[in-house]
Amino acid sequence: MGKLTYKSSGVNYDKLDVLKREAQVAAAQTFGMLSKTNFSENKDAQGESAFVIDVKNAQYAFAFVQEGLGTKNLVADAMMKYEEKPYYEAIAQDTVAMIVNDLITVGARPISITAYWAIGSEIWLNNIKRREDLVSGWRNACKMSGAAWTGGETPILSGIIEENAIDLAGAAFGVIEDKKTQLVLGQNLKEGDAIILLESTGIHANGLTLARKLAGKITGGYIADIGNGIRFGDALLVPTHIYSSIIEDIFSKKLPVHYMVNITGHGWRKIMRYKKRDFTYRITSLPKVPQVLKFIQKEAELDNREAYGNFNMGAGFAIFVPQNYAGDIIKIAKKNKINAINAGVVEKGERQVVIDPLKLTFNSESLQVR
Repeated sequence: MGKLTYKSSGVNYDKLDVLKREAQVAAAQTFGMLSKTNFSENKDAQGESAFVIDVKNAQYAFAFVQEGLGTKNLVADAMMKYEEKPYYEAIAQDTVAMIVNDLITVGARPISITAYWAIGSEIWLNNIKRREDLVSGWRNACKMSGAAWTGGETPILSGIIEENAIDLAGAAFGVIEDKKTQLVLGQNLKEGDAIILLESTGIHANGLTLARKLAGKITGGYIADIGNGIRFGDALLVPTHIYSSIIEDIFSKKLPVHYMVNITGHGWRKIMRYKKRDFTYRITSLPKVPQVLKFIQKEAELDNREAYGNFNMGAGFAIFVPQNYAGDIIKIAKKNKINAINAGVVEKGERQVVIDPLKLTFNSESLQVR
């Protein structure tokens, strides 16, 4: 079949990240626009997964993020050829998870979630079950997040989006209830901190471009058996965990959190997202890799650098805490029915992720998102 890479499948982070950095430079030139209000931009939040707005003379702050699903719904549409169910309840959860799991990284509690559903034409609306699944799934995912669904936008973008396709995205607004104890921007990250990894459900919503390319090359495509009678398409469509309840429980117990990362695009390279100071992030234990990701790695002939550099490989979220609180975090995750492991430690040294069991190192040059 020939080896696939994320870049060859159509996603080139080297070029995409340049645009992100250019946008951040331009965005910084707008800072100060709030000087005549009771609000101010938290400049340390720029480049993080969510932005923070400080409120003058208040113990709380606000956070905001906008995110999109990507192309996972195309897998759902393809699987509808084999099943009557449209899979869009899971797709809605994926989209909300992409938004909320970014918001909570700065210590914010989700308050409001909005939806952006852009369709190519009214043809997409003709499948009533798919439409109803999207609506009910979005509502249920907002409930999982502990937030209200407060509106959205549903444009028809003829000529931009294919007529029977939809682009799913949204935004979330949250509150950091105590800036002194719950604002998480890496300011307290230090040598010796534990790296707690929360399990993923599967591919989540990153790497689907490569997975879709793979489906077009393997025998059986989306109905190929990945093991134990599970079809490739079904495995890809397992919805993403929403981790907000874990973070809420951590803060309710007043446990110290030094940094958090949503492991999405760039895979395990995201573990070194913090850039204010250099640390070496040493991984000594690996989580169980979901069967669907094992299948993708084998069939696409991905080496560990390509796999762990782009996919979550079983770790959907990382929490950095003092070592003596690692057990507490793992217990809270278990209470929320999510497995977690104490995977490694923050060390003094150059900015890099070192995965000891795989003899694999990602240096700082491999992650340039800010």
